[in-house]
Amino acid sequence: MADIGLMLVVFLLAFVTGYLLILRVPQMLHTPLMSMTNAISAVTILAALLLFASETTAVEKLFGAAALATAAFNVVGGFIITDRMLSLFKKK
Repeated sequence: MADIGLMLVVFLLAFVTGYLLILRVPQMLHTPLMSMTNAISAVTILAALLLFASETTAVEKLFGAAALATAAFNVVGGFIITDRMLSLFKKK
């Protein structure tokens, strides 16, 4: 149970740090930042899949499922937004 508490503390610290850093990023740098978060989300997806491959408790599987769902949502959303941005440069 102590492991889950440590994981939650690390998650909250990472969330707050990421939120504060993204607030300070200039608007013109959001696209490269989005590409980097897609790469990080892909690593998160792989880690969640590895978690499901090992023997874990139901709570750990629940956290893994939440990580998998949110990371997949971020990756798909990033591709959709990138496609929309690229379509702005296509000739009509």
